[in-house]
Amino acid sequence: MRWIFRAIGALISLVILAVAGLFLIPAERIAGLAAQQFEAATGRSLQFTGSVRPSLYPVIGARVEGVVLANAPWAQSGPMLQAEAVDLGLDLASLMRGELAVTRFEAQSPRIIVERGAEGAINWVFDLPARDAPAAPEAEGGGLRMLSLESVQFRDASLRYFDAASGTELAVEGLDLTLSVLDLAGPGELRAAGRSNGQDFTLEMDLATVARFLAGEVSALDARLTAGPARARFEGRGGLQPLAFDGQLALEGPGLAPLMALAGQGGAEPLPAAARPFALAGRAIMAPAGSLHLRDASLSAGANRLALSLDLGFDGPRPHLGGEISAGALDLRPWTAPATPTAAADTTSGWSRAPIDASALGLLDARIAIQAGPVQTGFADLDTLRGVLSIDRARGVLELAEVRAFGGSLRGELVANNRSGLSVGGNLNLSAVELLPLLRQFAGYERLSGRGDASLRFLGVGQSLGAIMRSLSGEGRLALGEGEILGFDLAGMLRNLDMSYMGEGNRTIFQALNGSFAMEAGVLRNEDLRMEASRVNVEGRGRVDLGGRMLDYRVVPIALRDPETGQALRVPLLITGPWDAPRFRLDLEGLAEERLREERERLEQRAREEVQRLEAEARARAEAELQQRLGIERREGLSTEESLREGARERLEQEVERGLRRLLGGGD
Repeated sequence: MRWIFRAIGALISLVILAVAGLFLIPAERIAGLAAQQFEAATGRSLQFTGSVRPSLYPVIGARVEGVVLANAPWAQSGPMLQAEAVDLGLDLASLMRGELAVTRFEAQSPRIIVERGAEGAINWVFDLPARDAPAAPEAEGGGLRMLSLESVQFRDASLRYFDAASGTELAVEGLDLTLSVLDLAGPGELRAAGRSNGQDFTLEMDLATVARFLAGEVSALDARLTAGPARARFEGRGGLQPLAFDGQLALEGPGLAPLMALAGQGGAEPLPAAARPFALAGRAIMAPAGSLHLRDASLSAGANRLALSLDLGFDGPRPHLGGEISAGALDLRPWTAPATPTAAADTTSGWSRAPIDASALGLLDARIAIQAGPVQTGFADLDTLRGVLSIDRARGVLELAEVRAFGGSLRGELVANNRSGLSVGGNLNLSAVELLPLLRQFAGYERLSGRGDASLRFLGVGQSLGAIMRSLSGEGRLALGEGEILGFDLAGMLRNLDMSYMGEGNRTIFQALNGSFAMEAGVLRNEDLRMEASRVNVEGRGRVDLGGRMLDYRVVPIALRDPETGQALRVPLLITGPWDAPRFRLDLEGLAEERLREERERLEQRAREEVQRLEAEARARAEAELQQRLGIERREGLSTEESLREGARERLEQEVERGLRRLLGGGD
């Protein structure tokens, strides 16, 4: 039993001797040794401008006040680290052997500057000695060995990040950071927690080789980031000088706002509710040249699932994005819906007047192949979509190589240009499309159905949908087969002169409907509409105010007959008012003009007939008088004129012959 007490007593004596020896060592020397070791290990100057005193708590070592860590030689933002106080820990076992080894560096409320230069250099990469370099000489009076930091801690730190290449500036407050390392040449763990742009976060990183990572070399790592409910993880290889990585990336969360806040992009959640939660998984690569690549990636946004293969380069005046995006069913309506309920409708036109933010068109250039279907856009439902999206200097073009929609196909292109204010345009050709769903989705008009071909070229300018619709210009053509005009019976209305034929359940069935139109300042004008139906053929002309959603159209029947009398009726019909509740009325003024025109045509016809009769009588009298005077009778098989001509020729020949005989003395 006494051997146990002896052993305990010896241990206590050793501890007392070690602690006593610690206090016998000048604290300034401990700090100097630490600074010397740090500079030898990192290549950076470490200065102590305040007092230095030994300590037992929280670590055995020394507390140094006024610590300044030098920045990289090229940096212009001052010291990399400034701390009010730093606690330096010593290795007790080494101390008992008569050696001094600093194993712990704990800074209180430090101010840290992390910087990336215009040429890509970063100040947190230290010039560590090469593995095969000779060991640093031992300091005078002690066995000095290379720095072996088992733990580096920052408490309540503030960190500022500057990127001179991109102009990015970030700030982190309340940062608690711990780097645990047994040997710089071995693995290490980094743990950090803080607040940036109002968003709390935690970061955990496992490093395969701390020395390689701090030297900027590529090493294996596993990093996990949590920002509120959002989580990100990268597992692979990465290096700091130059910044590069290659590994599996995973992002997930109920929204992007927490991650965007950490990136310095504060504000409201950019994803609509229907596009949440989101998740991204795939292989992420950053090449040493600075380009980013995403391979074999999948993106989930709400109910949408996309496969991605993208490349992002930074070697031009703007970032350039290229690659492919493919998906099955897509619902884009959350992005195309009005921004706020109060701005959803324009009280004067019915169109949304919510401002359209098209600034994203200027963020980068792009050329992306797209294949998806079915796609719900909010203004058109597409069965399949195959095309290419190109963006060049804030001008986006969607080339529609193959689109199946509305029972038919579409080809052409759509353009959105935000170089100097927003403008949208397009050139579309539609084949065998169903008109009713097309008009319902694009214009909210539900009174015309049919299948056929159409072409459309348009251009609109404005910062809202209402402004664009009021500025539309362009032209188009429509050629439909069998179809219906819903809501009124045109034939019955014109035949009975009864407007009650319009309304629910009534319709006008036609066999063909053709016409062309032109648009200017949001007003569509048509002059050649022609509809062929079993009971009525009509022509139409007028205007449709697309911006104001108003109609002013005139329909005239050209082949409508009274079933009792068989007489053709031409009763003009006016269609006016809002297109979702149009008003129908007979054009009485037009009807009077039509009657006057018909009467004028009838009188003109009678006048022409009378003139022809009088001309015939005068001609007959003249011919009879000539026959009587010349003594010529009408010959069988010849007209009167021809008989006169032949008779006159024969009489002339006889007179010429008689004259010649008298002249020659031959008598009669």
